[in-house]
Amino acid sequence: MLPKRALLFASVLGAATLALTSCSTGGTGENTPTTTAEKPAASVTIDEAGATGASPVTPVVVRADHGELGDVSVVNTETSRAVSGELDESASTWTSTEPLGYGSTYEVVAHALGDNGKQTEQRGTITTVTPRAQAEPNLIPGPAAVADTGVGVGQPISFQFTQPVTDKAAVEKQLSVVSEPAQEGGWYWIDDQNVHYRPKEYWQPGTTLTVSAKVYGVDFGNGVYGASDRTETYHVHDSWTAKADGATAQMAIFHNGQQVRTMPISMGKDETPTHVGTHVISDKQASYTMDSCTYGVCQGDPDYYRSEERWSLRISNDGEFVHENPNSVGAQGSTNVSHGCINLNAENAQWFFERFGLGDVVEVTNSGGPQLPVWDLYGDWSLSWQDWQAGSALH
Repeated sequence: MLPKRALLFASVLGAATLALTSCSTGGTGENTPTTTAEKPAASVTIDEAGATGASPVTPVVVRADHGELGDVSVVNTETSRAVSGELDESASTWTSTEPLGYGSTYEVVAHALGDNGKQTEQRGTITTVTPRAQAEPNLIPGPAAVADTGVGVGQPISFQFTQPVTDKAAVEKQLSVVSEPAQEGGWYWIDDQNVHYRPKEYWQPGTTLTVSAKVYGVDFGNGVYGASDRTETYHVHDSWTAKADGATAQMAIFHNGQQVRTMPISMGKDETPTHVGTHVISDKQASYTMDSCTYGVCQGDPDYYRSEERWSLRISNDGEFVHENPNSVGAQGSTNVSHGCINLNAENAQWFFERFGLGDVVEVTNSGGPQLPVWDLYGDWSLSWQDWQAGSALH
């Protein structure tokens, strides 16, 4: 027989067991607990939000997590002009598709519908950099000047910036010349504002050149930024080259590699010799006033001159031309008597003028003069290919 305390414990234990059994039956009954996880709201971020001094070419990007973007607006707060953009296929990212302006503030407003079915709004502002100055990428030769004629096989392509370039590497990365057919070429910085592109060898006749400067928004250094992008196309015409020999006082003319004519010439006298080297024609005028003061030899100097000349083609920036000179006809073919120009008689000068143009080549040998400097407009061919490549900021 159990003690009373044992009987009481057994009674309580039995009741607990019975209660546990009754609670475990009918698992789907009304007493079963349930939990439902709430879906997240959309999270919207604006890249560069709050930025000042932002690059105008860095796209505005708006992103949505846990939802889809609806309307997105990027508006210039001063002009109220909206910036265009595109939404990706997943509706999770919006990206602007045009550059911003300099020194401008843009208000960004974006809405997104979250996975929880609720709408979220996000706002932000972006302020772009204000340049101290802007540099335009001017092209030489001007495309309009050669639109009808094309350029010769010796023509370098020159960008002349309207402000000095401090970060030449940053700018050069945005410059390109694409030749068709493809030909090897490279850039050379003449100075802080002029950079030239030339091929390793003369251009092939019939070449098409697509020239681009994608410099808008590019930091040139010292507070200067690119003012605009530019893309132009040039066409290379037939090959016309002249070989002027000071020793023989003759100039041989070649068309597409075949000699077609020889002309008697008179080049620079001993005191004013014609530069040796490859010259490229940069201008042509049927009538032209030649004034030595344009390159520093002015009135009072015994070498000063001013005269009206015909059939003149400029071959350097220090007063060297190929042109008619009736006063030196007696010396042409025998003696060099000019101030540095290549003199021809009337018939040969007109024939030469009618066939040669911008970018065509005059190679001078045995003149007794110094090498044409690389900086003398188109002295580009005075450098070896190795030295030319060394003038690149990316070398």
